[in-house]
Amino acid sequence: MLEFGTDYKENVRRVDEALRVNENFDIIKKVLYIGTQETTLYYIDGFVDGGSMNKLMIYFLSLKSLGNPTDKAPDAAVRFFVEHHVPYVEAEVIENPSTMMQMLLSGTTLMLGETFGAYAIVIDSRTYPTRSVEEPESDRVMMGSRDGFVETLVFNTAMIRRRIRDPALTMKYTSIGKHSKTDVVLCYMDGVADQSYVDDLIKKLNSIDTGALTLGHESLAELLIKQRWYNPFPKIRYTERPDVAAAQLLEGSVLIICDNSPEVMVLPSSIFDFMQETNDFYFPPLTGTYIRFIRHLVFWSTLFLVPIWFLLIRNPEVIPEWLDFILPQETGRIPIFVQLILVEFMIDGLRLASMNTPSMLSNSLSVVGGLILGDFAVSIGWLIPEVILYMAFVSIANFTQRSYELGYAFKFMRIALVILVQLFDFWGFAAGSLGIVILLLTNKTVNGKRSYLYPLIPFDGKALLSLFIRLRKDRLKGSRVKK
Repeated sequence: MLEFGTDYKENVRRVDEALRVNENFDIIKKVLYIGTQETTLYYIDGFVDGGSMNKLMIYFLSLKSLGNPTDKAPDAAVRFFVEHHVPYVEAEVIENPSTMMQMLLSGTTLMLGETFGAYAIVIDSRTYPTRSVEEPESDRVMMGSRDGFVETLVFNTAMIRRRIRDPALTMKYTSIGKHSKTDVVLCYMDGVADQSYVDDLIKKLNSIDTGALTLGHESLAELLIKQRWYNPFPKIRYTERPDVAAAQLLEGSVLIICDNSPEVMVLPSSIFDFMQETNDFYFPPLTGTYIRFIRHLVFWSTLFLVPIWFLLIRNPEVIPEWLDFILPQETGRIPIFVQLILVEFMIDGLRLASMNTPSMLSNSLSVVGGLILGDFAVSIGWLIPEVILYMAFVSIANFTQRSYELGYAFKFMRIALVILVQLFDFWGFAAGSLGIVILLLTNKTVNGKRSYLYPLIPFDGKALLSLFIRLRKDRLKGSRVKK
């Protein structure tokens, strides 16, 4: 562990050893003489704002000395220099060596001086490589703002602050990971969010013991929640939109923002929260209500449409005459049950292939591949047209909501229902539907006192109404806040 003393030369040697300056080409050590007194600056190439640091170094070289404070306190010299000779927005005196190393490796500039003793100056001259602030690909809107979160934490917090100019907006910082030292921020509205829930989240974040958050928000989510492999329903809702994040804060939600991740966690989460989209609020209430109704109807049909159709064609005697058209004219060479399972796998195979296809070819190859596979599968008798029709509808309808995790959860439940119908007929469908309800009821999330089925369980009529009917904005205030 790095230790600092009052000997400047020894402190420089220890920092050189800790950072392995001679082995790392991107860790820069710069020695400057201010008058006759020596100072040493350390920074990481690629993290420092070159223009600002050049101007600062030129200014340092113009000084006659590090200063002569009258105070005899151990930190008097370094504080005098910061207060009188560091014309930078953010500069801080640090005594803890481990904090110095963490801040330096985060991109700040570390400055040691002959008269500073066991103290050092940290100058926040960081500039991170980042992509432009643009609309998220997976959460586009027809009307509204076009900005989205990026991988740089301070940019994300700034976009939220731009929308909520209230001192009650609170952002608590912590660092997670022994090796990664990943910056994590807990964001909430003081006086609006449930304070006991906020305190519980802070306690959980501070108790995390891990080497690194290698996968950003996903690694953090797995550390916050004890996973149950058999329950595929998503535990946490994410958003890449600052307008959505700001709206959730004002409704009493808590955000967790993780550096290196463009997605922000929204807590607490219920399954009904995944069915809300930004477009609902950028249209008038009537249009927003219609869009929301269609979304619920179409997406929930992706879970039950195929199993119910399969159940009915296995029991044609229960089908009324006006529904006779759903019965297939031919069953093909492969049993319909096998066809349904096969197409489920084929759709995922094509989806994986399209993700790895070069962008210039992805659209043409996916369309051609789907047409050729579907046409030949029908012509040689592998599949029947009805199976392709229903599964194509299900595949497209999955995108009525943006959570891939929820889409795959519904996919697993749909496959389970089809298998149970094949094995146990009506009783299998009933048991599978009951099993889905049990999984929803027992889904463990970072929810505090709130159920995964809130506001249905526990029942909150006003909050439930706001999920299905797009209310006026003046009536939304506090409708989802649960103290």
